[in-house]
Amino acid sequence: MDAPLIQADCLTKKYGDFIAVNGINFSIADAECFGFLGPNGAGKTTTMKMIYCISPVTQGKLSIAGMDPRHDATRIKSIIGVVPQENNLDPELTVEENLQVFARYFGIPPRVSRQRIRELLNFMSLDKKENAKIKELSGGMKRRLIIVRALLNNPRILILDEPTTGLDPQVRHLIWDKLRELKYSGVTMLLTTHYMEEASQLCDRLVIMDNGTILMAGNPHELVNKHTKRYVMEFTRNGHNFDQQSFLPHSDCTVEIHGSRYYIYSDSDSILDSISKQHHITSKIVRSADLEDLFLKLTGRGLNE
Repeated sequence: MDAPLIQADCLTKKYGDFIAVNGINFSIADAECFGFLGPNGAGKTTTMKMIYCISPVTQGKLSIAGMDPRHDATRIKSIIGVVPQENNLDPELTVEENLQVFARYFGIPPRVSRQRIRELLNFMSLDKKENAKIKELSGGMKRRLIIVRALLNNPRILILDEPTTGLDPQVRHLIWDKLRELKYSGVTMLLTTHYMEEASQLCDRLVIMDNGTILMAGNPHELVNKHTKRYVMEFTRNGHNFDQQSFLPHSDCTVEIHGSRYYIYSDSDSILDSISKQHHITSKIVRSADLEDLFLKLTGRGLNE
């Protein structure tokens, strides 16, 4: 087998006495989309920063394309493109001017960068916006432009920090399609997202992190099938006051109660139907369990701030 493009062994990051990343291990293959999921403060962004060489490793080993961030930071940065969570474009410049300024950071000659800019704007369906000011663009256009900017240096690795946050479904699906094309062309992608559907759609593998550690790793669909019940029924109390004892006769079920909301998990939708009839639950949702159910099972439904 080919060696991993990115390899982490006992990777640790400390800020004084605080351990942000606590001895995690993972490997990422060439042309793979690898996800880092977790609540705020889980350590996923800190891990990304170590990969991108803007935060030094405290302990452990990290290898990117055979290079060590402690000694090869400049070379590593040259093969990485970054899509940050915030829109940090210069609002006073046009689309093309923003990209030309960024191209200079990589020493790309203007003749080459102009052609590359045209190709990438066309790729992200922004080909008619090269002369527009940033403040004239919609939120979705700005996100697509930031992806264009991240691709200017023809990166081998693309880091995506919540690339579609706040976008409408049409734009989100367009970006997903473009990211799939990049992966098929050989670009390795590292994704952080709070959208579980996004992770399911894009990631070949992922890790779920909390408190600086990895709780679970694998293919998202295989993890859901292995670690959750097949179906879930959701309903609100609506004047009833059920407790978990009410559902214990159904040994196949697991029950979660969060505020006024009930979640009953089972491998049989007929059992869920029987429960709803027995307890006269009329307003309910019965659906297949998904990655969000697994995420909440591992990290909890309460806030962790």
